[in-house]
Amino acid sequence: MTDEETPIFERGDVVYGDDPFKGEEDARPWLILSNHEGRPFHGDQYIALTLTSKSWMDGLIDIPEERWLRGGIPDESRIVPWSVQSIYHEDIDFWQGRFDSDLVDEAVTALVEELQ
Repeated sequence: MTDEETPIFERGDVVYGDDPFKGEEDARPWLILSNHEGRPFHGDQYIALTLTSKSWMDGLIDIPEERWLRGGIPDESRIVPWSVQSIYHEDIDFWQGRFDSDLVDEAVTALVEELQ
């Protein structure tokens, strides 16, 4: 694949890639928050939130089926708004799907509230 064919992930995309908190062979789904070209490292590095299948914590954001515009994941999952990560493009294995913008905005609002 040439550089011209390398996909650039956008805000709302869900990707599957390396999990820095687990072993080298472990991966997980991530929600891309990076929002547009012009940001430093856009296309090479993304700001992302963790998705989890766990449900034992308060504050997780449910992902109803209708919030997926395309794609999906095999397990019922939630967004972890306080688990923000910078993920490199080379650490992404594949595109999983895309959420509607309202769900992404809800996740960003929850992240900001965690930081206040």
